Amino acid sequence: MTASTTSLAPAGAVSSRAPRSALAATAEPAWVRRTLIGIALAFLAFFLFVPLVAVFFEALKKGVDVYLAALTEADALSAIKLTLIAAAVSVPLNLVFGLAAAWCIAKFDFRGKNVLLTLIDLPFSVSPVIVGLIYMLVFGLQGWFGEALREHDIKIVFALPGIVLATVFVTFPFVARELIPLMQAQGTEQEEAARVLGANGWQIFWRVTLPNVKWALLYGVILCNARAMGEFGAVSVVSGHIRGQTNTMPLHIEILYNEYQFAAAFAVASLLAGLALVTLVLKLLVERKVRAEKALAGNEA
Repeated sequence: MTASTTSLAPAGAVSSRAPRSALAATAEPAWVRRTLIGIALAFLAFFLFVPLVAVFFEALKKGVDVYLAALTEADALSAIKLTLIAAAVSVPLNLVFGLAAAWCIAKFDFRGKNVLLTLIDLPFSVSPVIVGLIYMLVFGLQGWFGEALREHDIKIVFALPGIVLATVFVTFPFVARELIPLMQAQGTEQEEAARVLGANGWQIFWRVTLPNVKWALLYGVILCNARAMGEFGAVSVVSGHIRGQTNTMPLHIEILYNEYQFAAAFAVASLLAGLALVTLVLKLLVERKVRAEKALAGNEA
């Protein structure tokens, strides 16, 4: 009797109980949620907010005059200028590379595709110090091309070109890695439709591909710029630490701190901390814009 009753039970009764059991299995008690949120906030406060506040506090502890003097000192201005130049050269190069690499990987199938993907991730797994040593081995005075460079009076390491090369290497995955998943998810249907309608390659890129990835591209550029301006390890090896000539902002901060000029060191460090905050704000704005466009597209659909 029981078996027949069970077999004759409506299917809706079984399906209606399934969501409740699934909800009971995944829903967490209130105290668990509060504990996890508290742990996350405590972690962020200890490792993020407190250090940022400490940087600005130490930078301004001796007054605004000392703070401004540290930033307008000749060596500091040289370090700021060199950092901006390195970022201004490396970010556009990585933008072009990221677009080309993402387009090739997402839109075409070719031999060596997986190898290219692996090489793009290489800077994430290689220590920046090793990158600097590699450039020293290749372009240093005792390196593979050292004699030829010396004969033509060309300086790579201990000069701006070496700093730019090191910065490009450690930052080139950021734009590509933001674009590749998005382009792969979008597929090639829109490009193929544009091709059928008579558009050429550049028209397809400017009017179809680029508008579809513009926010991911901007996000990648923001991250790339922040990483370029804050790079220390690779640049430290290839720069030579020539004060007033090859020191970027992170290197200048290290020198000031080692010389016990703490106020000046934290003053320059506050610029990099401010860059981190600006990057965070821009990231939030880009994400908000993406969500708004997705919501608008959903309403139109």
